[in-house]
Amino acid sequence: MIYTQRNGQLSNNTDRALKLREVFDALQEINKDIPVIVEGKRDAAALRKLGLVGEILTVHNGQGIYEFCEEISENFQKVILLLDWDDKGESLNKALCRLLNGQWEEFSAFREIIKILCQKDIKDVEGIPKLLGRLEADEAHWQ
Repeated sequence: MIYTQRNGQLSNNTDRALKLREVFDALQEINKDIPVIVEGKRDAAALRKLGLVGEILTVHNGQGIYEFCEEISENFQKVILLLDWDDKGESLNKALCRLLNGQWEEFSAFREIIKILCQKDIKDVEGIPKLLGRLEADEAHWQ
């Protein structure tokens, strides 16, 4: 019975790790042309660890939300919103979605898929590299 549970856990963690890698591989390609918006510097650093090399913009940069969105609208036609999915992040995401109407919708699936793959383990972007490392370590441990 223990073996079956571990084997089931292996499959779940392996699948999640592979799917997260696939999502971030796709995000890397798109980020070459489209900026990603995150909440803060630690989120941006996490995305760099995951291989993103394009423009990453942080909401918490000293500007108000309205001014931040005005600047985004003036400088970019499209953006990827990748804010945390805790209460604060959800609230901020809704505000940005409203203010950046027409600029983010095409890429909204990234955040939703990442939220699903991270399940209840984490609720923020900055935790993704550590979670991915743990999922991949679990995979290696049981092989």
